[in-house]
Amino acid sequence: MTVDSYERLDVERDGPVAAITLDGAGAFNSLDGRMTRELREAAVELAADDAVRCITITGAGDAFCAGADLSKLAGDASDETTIRRIAGTLHDAVSQFHYAPKPVVTGINGPAAGGGFGLAIMGDLALVSDGARLEFAYPRIGLTGDGGATFFLPRIVGHRRAMEIVLDDEPIGPAEAVDLGLATEVVPAGDLDDRLAERAAALAAGPTAAYARTKRLLVESFDRDLEGQMAAETDAMAAAVRTEDFSRGHAAFFGDEDPEFTGQ
Repeated sequence: MTVDSYERLDVERDGPVAAITLDGAGAFNSLDGRMTRELREAAVELAADDAVRCITITGAGDAFCAGADLSKLAGDASDETTIRRIAGTLHDAVSQFHYAPKPVVTGINGPAAGGGFGLAIMGDLALVSDGARLEFAYPRIGLTGDGGATFFLPRIVGHRRAMEIVLDDEPIGPAEAVDLGLATEVVPAGDLDDRLAERAAALAAGPTAAYARTKRLLVESFDRDLEGQMAAETDAMAAAVRTEDFSRGHAAFFGDEDPEFTGQ
């Protein structure tokens, strides 16, 4: 196991899995300029590293992420530059994770609010602790959503329900998060780290080259009509048959052993 050096993040690599832990200087792992810069740096590096076949993101302690550190803001128009800088850097990181050619799994171990809400729900899979909660939170301080929240939310729950979540701005408990599709499964708090590692290891052992192409197909499907999507499916399938993973999977299908995928 190797550990990458960051000040606001812990990044551990265990074989093909890279585990990011948000470890902010402020309360509830709140976001500041350094954390967003480090998150962008980690996202770019891990997305491009072929040795990393799955990425997980969770928070240190009892919180996932509470969004921007409001103590750094003045509460007036002078905050515009700070907001643009922090949000812009955070958005670069979110984009890297969203388009990463490998699964990204979030482990929502505690409160996820504001920018942390977007980070929590952007995962390809999202595990939520039975002690966690999700909160849009922006209306309470007269702000709009960021961190990709207004992109992911309607795509997951639909436009009408997204509007209800935003306008009511009520905390969403773990069971409701699963019912809405914002999370994949509820896990007892004490078991979350182990379950997150288990899911990540299983994904990393899978046909990650195929996962990458399928992930992109799903992401880009919103911008295509049916014919365009099916043409993209054909291209992706044709490319997949040239991979070692397909050869291994094909041989295993007609054999007696499970395939050992390499992501190549």
